[in-house]
Parts: sequence; structure tokens; C-alpha cells
Amino acid sequence: MTVQKLKELLEQVARGELETQAALERLKSLPYEDLGFARVDHHRALRQGFPEVIYGQGKTPEQIARIARAIFDQGSAVLVTRVNREKAQAVQEEFPELSYHPDASCLVRQAREKPRPGRGLVAVLAAGTSDLPVAQEAVLTARLMGSSVETLFDVGVSGLHRLLDSAQVLRRATCFVVVAGMEGALPSVVAGMVDKPVVAVPTSVGYGTAFGGLAALLGMLNSCAPGLSVVNIDNGFGAGYLAGLIDHLE
Repeated sequence: MTVQKLKELLEQVARGELETQAALERLKSLPYEDLGFARVDHHRALRQGFPEVIYGQGKTPEQIARIARAIFDQGSAVLVTRVNREKAQAVQEEFPELSYHPDASCLVRQAREKPRPGRGLVAVLAAGTSDLPVAQEAVLTARLMGSSVETLFDVGVSGLHRLLDSAQVLRRATCFVVVAGMEGALPSVVAGMVDKPVVAVPTSVGYGTAFGGLAALLGMLNSCAPGLSVVNIDNGFGAGYLAGLIDHLE
């Protein structure tokens, strides 16, 4: 249930085009729908502008499919993160309308109505090819929210000329998601070059002293570049969501 859908429903009742009881039937699953093992938050799109997102890791295919179906039955977009190919195939047997994006390990179903477009351009940058799964999760999330997204991949600090060659994208973008592992330097570089918000994403990519992304996380948190915020390790979804919200600010 989105703000626009709720407004249309109330207007139909006010004009006498829809019986009160019929409207009540549509609204009775608000604010949540109890599936027994999960309480699906149908009110979230009204509160936050985007429906509940399903974290696939740790859930069975049957649980994912039932939650996804409940969300889609309200007309909302469906996004399931952290799903490997085997689990995705099992979910699709229950809910074949979902499409799988192996590069992001996500299952997706577009909303029945197109989302409100963003105001600008979200640029998603990845330091190295090993960072791409996290970066693609951010890309998919922002696009599902209605943002226009452009990508710059493999532009890490070990070959900074590759980033400088894309100066036009840096100038056009209104928000940045910058994904990096190892020492996590790329977000600081980008934030020092642009006058727009930068969302930094540390990844678990790196050798022993990368400590599973902790080194990159601490490097980003200690950045001296202003205008930079940091999400959790490997949290491409969180970064894409934040960028999408920024892109939709009035």
C-alpha cells in the first residue's frame, strides 16, 4: 500500500464509486499481515516510501515465496536479497513471476505501477571486480526505487586514472554509492572530488589483515573527506536504499 494508492482508495469512497465495506476489505491487511512465521509490514511503504525488503539468508524457499507473494498481492515491488542460485530456483517454483539476478544474488518483481522517478542520477562505483556483487545489489535496489543509475566499475585507487577518465559522470551524478574492499580508500577519494553525498560501502574483499572488511570499514569511518556516510560491511542494499531516498528528496 503506497500513499498514492491509499489516496485513490479514499477518493473512490468519497465519490461513491467504492462501497465502504469493499474499501475496508482492501485495508484490513494494514498495518501488517500475520503469516504465522512472519508479520509482513504492508504499512512500510506508507511510512518510508518503499515496501518491506526480504533478507533471504536464513529463510527457507517456502517462507520467502509466501512473504514475497503477500507483498506483491498489495501491488508493491518485491526485493529479496542474499539468495544463491539453488535457493532462487526453489523460490521461483513457488513464485515464478520473480526474476533472479545472479550478479546481485537477488530476486526481484517490479511493482504493478512504475515507481516515482528520482530527481537526478545515482552513480555506483566499485573499486575492483571482486566488489561487484555488493555494488550490483546497490544498483538493483536504487533502480527498483525509481532512480536512474549509472555505474563505474573497476576504478580503484591502484589505477586512479580510470576514475579520472570518467569525470563527466562524477559531475552529472547527484548522489554516489562507492564500494571498496582492501584498505577502502576509494570513497575518500571520490568524496574529496565531488559536492554531492557519498555513501561508502566496505566489502569483505581482501587478504588476512583486511579482517573480513573491518579494515575498509574503519578506513571509511576515519575518512577526512566531508559529505561521506558509511553503511555496514557488504551492505549494498542499505547503500542503494539510502541513495534512492536521497535521490527522491523533494
